Amino acid sequence: MIPQALKEVTQIVEGIAHDSMKPPQAPPSGLSILVLSSDLDKVLAALVIANGAVAMEMPVTIFFAFWGINALRKDEPIRVKKGLVDRMFGFMMPRGLAKLKLSRMNMAGMGTFMMKRVMKSKNVYSLEKLFQTAGENGVEFIACTMSMDMMGIRKEELRNGVNLGGVARFLESADRSKIHLIF
Repeated sequence: MIPQALKEVTQIVEGIAHDSMKPPQAPPSGLSILVLSSDLDKVLAALVIANGAVAMEMPVTIFFAFWGINALRKDEPIRVKKGLVDRMFGFMMPRGLAKLKLSRMNMAGMGTFMMKRVMKSKNVYSLEKLFQTAGENGVEFIACTMSMDMMGIRKEELRNGVNLGGVARFLESADRSKIHLIF
């Protein structure tokens, strides 16, 4: 009976020693951003931070869900077959980066106009240029498929270079990232 117990203890100790000899896993790096809003200022902040992170050679993923998906829509209307509710959603939501409005002080569009004008005068890239630069530098843009389905948005209506994914895809990116932000 003692030899069997000794054998079991030996196996446990060997297992612990084997586990401790495994190379350590690389610490998380990178940035995961969740964009839930279609407000100009929030999308602007997400894109500025994403561009800064890729400039620091960090991998960056931006996951757009719910209202945030509107920032990924193409500016021009795309003809796709939709039901009545999906068409209504498409009509009521902003189409693309150019149509986003400020979250505060919009003042019937005057605040948004003023903000874009100030950005231009201070040599701040437009949303379009920030998006383009981020994509060219390797930022991964992901549109939430569940949100797209709920709002009646089709893949054909999204900008080029946007990937589709669900919550598991975002969580996978977030698990590998050191920094997580929500806008």
